[in-house]
Amino acid sequence: MSMKRRDVAKLEEHLGYRFRDKSHLERALSHPSTVMTPRMQVDETYQRHEFLGDRVLALTVAELLLKAFPKADEGELARRFNGLVRNETCADVAREIGVGPFIRLGEGEAQAGGRKKEAILGDVCESIIGAVFMDSGFDEARKLVTRYWEKRMLDWTGPLRDAKTTLQEWVQGNKLPPPVYRLVERTGPDHEPQFTLRVEVPTLEPALGTGPSKRIAEQDAALAVLKREGQWSEDQD
Repeated sequence: MSMKRRDVAKLEEHLGYRFRDKSHLERALSHPSTVMTPRMQVDETYQRHEFLGDRVLALTVAELLLKAFPKADEGELARRFNGLVRNETCADVAREIGVGPFIRLGEGEAQAGGRKKEAILGDVCESIIGAVFMDSGFDEARKLVTRYWEKRMLDWTGPLRDAKTTLQEWVQGNKLPPPVYRLVERTGPDHEPQFTLRVEVPTLEPALGTGPSKRIAEQDAALAVLKREGQWSEDQD
């Protein structure tokens, strides 16, 4: 079922971009739960646009970082990059744009709160970038990414060291086996999950970490070990 014309116009206003071929936008907003067969998923849902949008986002953010931080080394650039292209950031952009109400979902996914799920919001955000690329090419897609990511890049306050990587390097330097991360608990509704993970390193006390994704919980657990062992100072947060 096609989107209503007024809905398309409203979302385009939020995006700051008007599609020449509205089918690109409709496909970018269509979750796999809206179709019945795997073949239809390829043709009629956001998956292919998401694949493309992910690459466009990565290239544009990398370009923005190189221009904004000419003296940063590869490690610093990589950590800034990872913070900007992760699913949580894409979901945050989707919420800023107000994409949620426009996402097309199957009945079951809609009842499960799919329009608020971070994973779906992040996927749709990338698919919209891909849709703009398909509709007008790289320059317009770059403009969209720049509009919503440049301010996040300049305001970013995340650590310039990655806790998991730092822990891995530290245990290797002490000739210990690599850390192992285990899921302890998952709580909360599907659209607002909370994960608790435990990191285990031989000869060290395990530590717990929490977060809205497994990746964030792992970072939190690694950070807890590093702080406890005196390998991470507060000014690195």
